[in-house]
Amino acid sequence: MRLTQLRQTDLNLLVVFAVFAEERNVSRAAKRLGLSQPAVSRALHRLRDTFQDDLFVRTSVGYELTPRSQRLLQELEVMLPKLDRLLSSPAFDPSLEEATFRIGTTDGAGSTLAPIICREIVPVATRVRFEFCQWHTEMLDELAHGSVDLVFLASVVEVPSSLNSQLVYDEEFVCAVDAQSPFKKRMTFEQYMAAQHVAVTIQRGIQVAPDKHLAAQGYRRQVAIQVPFHDTAIRCVAGTKFVATVPRKFVEGMVQSPGIRIVKAPVEVGGFRCVMIWHPRLNMDSAHAWLRSTMLDIGKALAADGSEGGNHKTR
Repeated sequence: MRLTQLRQTDLNLLVVFAVFAEERNVSRAAKRLGLSQPAVSRALHRLRDTFQDDLFVRTSVGYELTPRSQRLLQELEVMLPKLDRLLSSPAFDPSLEEATFRIGTTDGAGSTLAPIICREIVPVATRVRFEFCQWHTEMLDELAHGSVDLVFLASVVEVPSSLNSQLVYDEEFVCAVDAQSPFKKRMTFEQYMAAQHVAVTIQRGIQVAPDKHLAAQGYRRQVAIQVPFHDTAIRCVAGTKFVATVPRKFVEGMVQSPGIRIVKAPVEVGGFRCVMIWHPRLNMDSAHAWLRSTMLDIGKALAADGSEGGNHKTR
């Protein structure tokens, strides 16, 4: 890392620049900075020497920024809050500080979380960008290496002990069947185990939840076809005798097809806990702490309004 120019520069000059650019007045800038007016004038002179530019030009209506000064101010509006946070570790302010979060999820968790983020979080976190990435088997490695910031999975999925995890919300399963299916409101366990299933492959060729839970009881579903997405699994049951086992919150957010019926799953199928997973190196990062806190707020809203199908409020 080459820092030749940085080593030769007094970073406090950048603070003087940013404050003067906002105030356009020496006395007001001096008051905000806790400096004398001559000290501010000397700092401005040093800034002009450093950047080899006038930076501020006096006019009949006050000081105006040169093009170089305007570009510099745009950069500092982003960098100075980050440097301040780095030195003092205050709470992250998503309305003032820029951040991009890459979040890995299955389509089930993504379809549950992303709409709430769009409605409730993005309008107030105006400088934050969320990038949702489709879950794949190498994603936990990407999390460890820093190319993904947060991953959402069912708690039954195997996660390396080197990663942290925390419960966000509880989920239960429902069954998608053809609209003409004899199953009306709830499948019995005997009916469920006798049926042919469309499975959503999550890890190592199985739909970890509910398959691990069933395996612990000594049962194994008859899988006719495996697909990568819950939406695909639901679409597959129309016009067939197949059954797709999908998260209830995922189904609640969908536009229902007249060719598909949603029925309750047998109690033996169980549910799962959706957890968020992150690398411990981010434990004390204020921006990531804000992200985790935001996801926990969403989880609380889902728990409180779980029967309302998508009309969740986090605030």
